[in-house]
Amino acid sequence: MEKVRRLLCLVSAVSLALGVARCDPQVPCYFIFGDSLVDNGNNNYIVSLARANYPPYGIDFAGGPSGRFTNGLTTVDVIAQLLGFDNFIPPFAATSGDQLLGGANFASAAAGIRAETGQQLGGRIPFAGQVQNYQTAVATLVNILGDQDTASDHLSRCIFSIGMGSNDYLNNYFMPAFYNTGSRYTPEQYADALIADYRRYLQVLYNYGARKVVMIGVGQVGCSPNELARYSADGVTCVDHIDGAIQIFNRRLVGLVDEFNALPGAHFTFINAYNIFDDILANAASYGFTVTNAGCCGVGRNNGQVTCLPYQAPCANRDQHIFWDAFHPSEAANIIVGRRSYRAESPNDAYPMDISTLASI
Repeated sequence: MEKVRRLLCLVSAVSLALGVARCDPQVPCYFIFGDSLVDNGNNNYIVSLARANYPPYGIDFAGGPSGRFTNGLTTVDVIAQLLGFDNFIPPFAATSGDQLLGGANFASAAAGIRAETGQQLGGRIPFAGQVQNYQTAVATLVNILGDQDTASDHLSRCIFSIGMGSNDYLNNYFMPAFYNTGSRYTPEQYADALIADYRRYLQVLYNYGARKVVMIGVGQVGCSPNELARYSADGVTCVDHIDGAIQIFNRRLVGLVDEFNALPGAHFTFINAYNIFDDILANAASYGFTVTNAGCCGVGRNNGQVTCLPYQAPCANRDQHIFWDAFHPSEAANIIVGRRSYRAESPNDAYPMDISTLASI
């Protein structure tokens, strides 16, 4: 753990041309909301097909399989380390009491903004449920800190990151065998419906103390091995009708940033994960990747028709794969996305600021 922390600080310092790598926590706590891209164990405690607490998941993670849907670190693990936390932010399901002072991860694999999203996979905690769990955590913090004003001051200095929406497309809108949203809504109407729900949950988070909020856009789902296997004629070309719909949603997220930044004390920002991932795909070789369109672990075309199976032997060159399985990036890709979320490397990476700037406010 300490070795990983020092390495990330060193990489950050060198790559960003910083003179000194400062790793004291820049904020008192970090609260995480999202799906399987950042779930680190909450789904281990519920009955769900969306679980990753078995090998070879975690093959490169110090603790082995943990519930993370990758071979090693997730993007929020990287962000937590770059913020200077000595430990990974724990899953809410395994967090209690004073631990909550440092934050919690509420993310749940298969979860979406919409309540029905991912239901074919069984148990999951949708955005609404994650927000309810946060409200429970706030009540605990008020008891620990003694009064609401002290808790509000504590929370106002914390970072909150939200990465929701991928499953609302992958496991809802573009899954007509289980959902009718694709025929009920145009892409514009669907994005509007998602944003209306997203806005409502953001307002609750704001009402319960969230002031420094990172909204992580949806990445290029149409470039994942699963979608390439299903829709791409050559198995390489990303699926435009999926990525086009996601870009509509992402543009509306930027509008939400502007909307919430009009509230007293609010500092909301947007991380353009779509743009970051687009750059990784376009310049794969410069990042050290040799395989851009297939999972390191999986079955069928692109190793993407069936995702990584329990005890399946993964590829040996994991750091050369952008994708770990049919849906999720490898640790190597997560480190790049996490690093660029923390400190933008392109003017398009973040709006209006990156996470390091947000933490310093």
